[in-house]
Amino acid sequence: MALVLIADDAYLFMVAWETMALSSYFLVTTEHNDPEIRKAGFIYLLIAHVGAIAILLCFAVLHGGQGVYTFEAMRQAQLTSNWATIAFLLALIGFGAKAGIVPLHVWLPEAHPAAPSPVSALLSGVMLKTAIYGLFRVTYDLLPSIKWEWGLLVLVLAVVTTLFGVLFALMQHDLKRLLAYHSVENIGIILIGFGLSLIYMGTGHPVLAVLGLMAALYHTLNHAVFKGLLFLGAGVVLRHAGLRDLGRMGGLIRVMPYTAFFFLVGALAISALPPLNGFVSEWLTFQAALLSPALEHGVLRSIIPLAAAALALAGALTAMCFVKVFGVAFLGVPRSGEAVRGREAGRWEQLGMAWLAALCILLGLLPVWMLGVMDPIALELLDYSLAYSGVAPHWLWLTPVAPERASYSPVIFFIVIVAVVLAAFWLVRLLYHGRLRRTPPWDCGFPEQNARMQDTAEGFAQPIRQIFAPVYEIESHHPDPFDRLPRYFTEVRDHCWRWIYFPIAHAVAFCSRLVGRIQTGRVAVYLMYSFVTIIFLLAFVR
Repeated sequence: MALVLIADDAYLFMVAWETMALSSYFLVTTEHNDPEIRKAGFIYLLIAHVGAIAILLCFAVLHGGQGVYTFEAMRQAQLTSNWATIAFLLALIGFGAKAGIVPLHVWLPEAHPAAPSPVSALLSGVMLKTAIYGLFRVTYDLLPSIKWEWGLLVLVLAVVTTLFGVLFALMQHDLKRLLAYHSVENIGIILIGFGLSLIYMGTGHPVLAVLGLMAALYHTLNHAVFKGLLFLGAGVVLRHAGLRDLGRMGGLIRVMPYTAFFFLVGALAISALPPLNGFVSEWLTFQAALLSPALEHGVLRSIIPLAAAALALAGALTAMCFVKVFGVAFLGVPRSGEAVRGREAGRWEQLGMAWLAALCILLGLLPVWMLGVMDPIALELLDYSLAYSGVAPHWLWLTPVAPERASYSPVIFFIVIVAVVLAAFWLVRLLYHGRLRRTPPWDCGFPEQNARMQDTAEGFAQPIRQIFAPVYEIESHHPDPFDRLPRYFTEVRDHCWRWIYFPIAHAVAFCSRLVGRIQTGRVAVYLMYSFVTIIFLLAFVR
């Protein structure tokens, strides 16, 4: 991954990229004795190589027939508008396959549950960002100009990816698979900022383009932090309680309180709740979208607010999803013996989560400082920076474009939150302490309460499953009414497998069978093939 970032020519970039893919494949298939894990690794490697082919073709277009594949030579290549568009589309496909853009996302929910949890944190937190880096590098650095049509395409794909990821995350009961779908969602959020930046740059609004770019970069950093924290928390639960299925968790806050606290910080951050880091980058993305009236193109002014509405919906659904995760996994009473026997993480494991939780807080409280650190990136790529837009006039206030339009102070917001909590604690605990009574809650007429009376992950997500039923491919099992041990379950599948990948797999298998007929095993037939080839070359090749 480090070599990908420092490569300055296509040769080293592709060698580093393929080495990264191959080494991560071995990490994903660490427990290769399991056939499902081997299958997940194969899917990941297949999608990775499809993306690598697209990236290789992109570099072939960018070098412009010069025969030199250094990035400096690509910057000097004279590409026509059509060839530049082809190069961008190839880059979008190639890097999108690694990032997890719909419909190239199918490896993510398979690889993350298969990989060990620290590997999942590395893949989601860091490796996916190398794809974002590659897409930004090609678009802003190597292509001669930017067209707003590219941004519109990216924006549409980003909205679809964002909503798709969060809707499927809500349906998951495997904790690591759920987090994998949220990686898809957050890649979509990053690309919303990227698409807005391309639209604004292509229409001649460089200051707004800087805002979209910085929102995308900041969310890239934020996602690396809080998603790494969440995967490490899931890994602690898996290691010390042996659980990945939410339906078997419950009450874990009693046996692993520190892990529950760190996981809660990550859940609040990914839900974009202030004053944590996820809110800042999504707020900047909203501000970039809400400045669309500055555009002269009426269609763009109509589409961009729809993207902002989709982002708001995704934020609400993400918060709902992590209310489900934290409530079902850590609160309530245990649903299995494993949840009862769970134990707290070790000191080094706690430290691994603690520094990421601290970063979630610091990046949320000090965004102006961090944006100042990233300011040279915008200046290098767009020849504009935050200094021109006035986004960082003071460390206390985050002000995109102009103070009269919108500003946000995370420090003041944090102080208000702390003051309200302390005031509520003081009023309730001190002034009215003598009036408090402790009594068992009303049991609704059922005194024998157990874990089965708690809301389940399936039940929590049922309203969303009914509202967005066309998005899912649902298979439900209804037990026989006379079954003495009835069991009801619902399986939610991805339409992309049936609509895209299964037809491709069947077509490849069909072609393979046709080609296989050539291999007859007879030497005379193979000599005939060679003879026909030589005659063809002599007749048609000069």
